[in-house]
Amino acid sequence: MYAAFRLGASAVPNNPLYTDRELEYQLRDCGCRWIICLDTLVPRMMKLRSKTEIKSIISCHIRDYLPFPLKQLFPFVKKGLHLDTPRQEDVYEFTTLIHSHQPINENYPSSMDETAVLIYTGGTTGVSKGVELTHRNLSSNCQQARSWCLDFADDKEIVLGCLPFFHSYGLTAAMNMSIFYGWLNVLIPKPEALAILKAVDKYKVTFIPGVPTLFNAMINHPAIKKYSLNSVKACLSAAAPLPLETIRGFQAVTGILISEAYGLTETSPCTHAIPLGGKIKPGCIGLPIPSTDAKLVDIDDPDREILTFGDPGELCVKGPQVMKGYHNRPVENAAAFKDRWFLTGDIATVDQEGYFTIVDRKKDMIISGGFNIYPREVDEVLFAHPKILEACVIGVPDSHFGERVKAYVVLKPGQSVTEQETIDYCRERMANYKTPKSVEFIDELPKSAIGKILRKGLVEMDRKKSH
Repeated sequence: MYAAFRLGASAVPNNPLYTDRELEYQLRDCGCRWIICLDTLVPRMMKLRSKTEIKSIISCHIRDYLPFPLKQLFPFVKKGLHLDTPRQEDVYEFTTLIHSHQPINENYPSSMDETAVLIYTGGTTGVSKGVELTHRNLSSNCQQARSWCLDFADDKEIVLGCLPFFHSYGLTAAMNMSIFYGWLNVLIPKPEALAILKAVDKYKVTFIPGVPTLFNAMINHPAIKKYSLNSVKACLSAAAPLPLETIRGFQAVTGILISEAYGLTETSPCTHAIPLGGKIKPGCIGLPIPSTDAKLVDIDDPDREILTFGDPGELCVKGPQVMKGYHNRPVENAAAFKDRWFLTGDIATVDQEGYFTIVDRKKDMIISGGFNIYPREVDEVLFAHPKILEACVIGVPDSHFGERVKAYVVLKPGQSVTEQETIDYCRERMANYKTPKSVEFIDELPKSAIGKILRKGLVEMDRKKSH
């Protein structure tokens, strides 16, 4: 990616777990000409080449950077993780290109306002869109986030790199900030609880940027007390709502209070965070980070600003980290901005100390019998159940009320609870109209590559079942 910047090119990080159909759409949309990928992905890229503008494919091997004798043994020991590069026109070996060309002596004179990366949204609220982030966006967000890490020292911290770098959160919080401030980055290819616990203990990690499902998995892993987390200065959770029960559970087991942050792909990604070491209000996303303006507007009328503390409204932000725009989408760009303010689509409240709290996604709101129901509030109640590991509620069609609340629940290993017991538990803790009218127990909730629970995925799954 940094080499692409030196050339004056834009980088388009892609999720290798996407299907060929999803990748084809993104590659066609961005007009990508060159692809650098792991050797195991080359056959897929070759099939996509004829359907897109891809000209050249550059194949990389894990073995290329292994020490002797692992380099020689790798193709035999890890057969599924190694493929020889096909001998075809415009298909190259990465290391062959590196060794056969001289280094570039002069950087391309990039402007700070040129597009550095094109990151595609997860498509959780519609069709995936290419977000153009400039060099100014990326550089600004690194510096903005760094100023909230009050106890961190340049050149000293050890970051757990368990977030994918094709995601804006991992790109900024793990990769760019580590490079910018000289921090050591401990890379975890698969963000599984045991691998993370071992890495933190072995490498004395000081900073863990993660997602709620990761922290939840850590505290529910039976081996957590075998590993030391004493080196950790701070844990940061973002990319999805952090349940209060996860905050309490993590603090009870580790003694560490997780700080929460907020952002979107469109904002590089961070706009709000609790300053590490500052006042923590569980459930809050914190304060706007430096050089960031934030306000709330009426959900149906963006011209009307919400001026009363505690009243919900759509969160709007303005700052140097806000995207250049959606790639080739003038209609969406016009809808996303109002007088240079970016409309996030998230519903929030703000208290008298300036701390913001996300209530829910505007598009996720359930309207039942004329009542507005915020799914996150119901999720929080379900997460607090001692036998429930994960939960997510959605609105399903109802002939009488328009919509009703349905809960999807994953139980902790070895636990059992009935549908009626779950409904009764919720009814004791919230208004009847918010209480789930049905509960379905499943083995696993659909998640994005970064571990975010996909409410839209449950809606689609439920719709297919009902048909």
